[in-house]
Amino acid sequence: MGDECPISEFIKHILNTLKISSMDFRYTYFMLAIVLVLYTSCSTTPNTQITDVADYNAYLDISENESLKLAQQDQIFWSQKLEKTPNQFPYMGKLAASYTALFTETGQIEYLKKAETQWLNANALTQQKNPSYLKSLAYNYISQHKFKAALELLTKAEVLGENLQETRKMLFDVHLELGNYETAQSYLTSFENFSDFDYLIRLSKFSDHKGNLDAAIKYMEQAMVIAEASNLKHLKQWSYTNIADFYGHGGDIEKSYTYFLKALELNPNDAYAKKGIAWIVYSHERHPNEALRILSTVTKNYHAPDYYLLKAKIAQFINEDTIAKAELTLYKNAMQNTAYGNMYNAYNVLLFTDENTNTDTAIAMAKQEVSNRPTPQSYDLLAWSYFKSGNLDAALRIVDNHIMNKTYEPKTLYHVAEIYKTAGQNHHVKLLKEELLASIYELGPTLESEILKL
Repeated sequence: MGDECPISEFIKHILNTLKISSMDFRYTYFMLAIVLVLYTSCSTTPNTQITDVADYNAYLDISENESLKLAQQDQIFWSQKLEKTPNQFPYMGKLAASYTALFTETGQIEYLKKAETQWLNANALTQQKNPSYLKSLAYNYISQHKFKAALELLTKAEVLGENLQETRKMLFDVHLELGNYETAQSYLTSFENFSDFDYLIRLSKFSDHKGNLDAAIKYMEQAMVIAEASNLKHLKQWSYTNIADFYGHGGDIEKSYTYFLKALELNPNDAYAKKGIAWIVYSHERHPNEALRILSTVTKNYHAPDYYLLKAKIAQFINEDTIAKAELTLYKNAMQNTAYGNMYNAYNVLLFTDENTNTDTAIAMAKQEVSNRPTPQSYDLLAWSYFKSGNLDAALRIVDNHIMNKTYEPKTLYHVAEIYKTAGQNHHVKLLKEELLASIYELGPTLESEILKL
């Protein structure tokens, strides 16, 4: 990741000179001091500039959101239709779809919950015999991280048998989220088709889960070709943001930037694409103030709580304590809304542990997350909570039994490395540090100094 320091060859030359010369020790110390200064300068120099304000500035202050306007119009239309004929379940489905679109455009949880209500009503009227409605409610539950409830609905839909391929695709999604990896793979095999967009994006996701990023990128690129050939806007936009993420993970930041821009060309209000560009500006180019500016334009109209947390993290990095405190307050206020349920458990656990406050609550919340979805990432939350509370033995048991060699997620591996370091298992730490140094871009500047100290 990143570009080699422009003075690195000079440093190498000095070090080689120290090895072969017969200089007296005073000159040696002088040269070593120069090396130290140069190395420090090198490590804090931003990477090569990739972004250009002129590329994305026009997307930051968009006064009109056509997708939002259409969703609002649809919501009014179908609400009025349903009010006149309350038992028309097809209208409930249409209204639910408009609420889902409103959630996508605004990030406001209330819309997702209103969509849930409409799908619940439609399923009740059809006595849970309509596979399409069961799957639509399951999709809503996936968005809410209610994976076990989604699995129950999809199992019913599978028994009913209508449009089985679509049902099996969603079953793959849910089993992967629940950590049922063998079952997920069996479903993936059941609809194998290298000409199918849906198959390729899931094969890409499964390849990434197994740590094969090159394969993940290859299959996502193939899916993107299909999306572009179809000329369906939503498929292209989804493809562009996902391939941009993969390129970033793989260290090809320039391609990542290009595809976030392509997503914005299709939808200038794509909050996720703007967040992706802000991360490049912050993590790769080390321009935190510009990253904050980008994100602040996003959060004027898009209200997903994790954006507040990201702004707080960036503000902390540059010691803007007033901004960081304000953004954390916005996040914590949002978490008072019970409609979020367990959606932000992972964020909350890490927030509690990072602040070293309320570790008992963090442990309880992490246990809940393990119960909801027993993946290595969920176990990491529990191990990290125990570790931060001072229970190293419990943390180590979880790492050894449920995490090590079961995930390639950089943030999880960082936690594992810290736990092993404290336990004195330096042979593990050395190997993990090599992987983490290759993931600095993904982990971000705030963790770079911690990784270097491992």
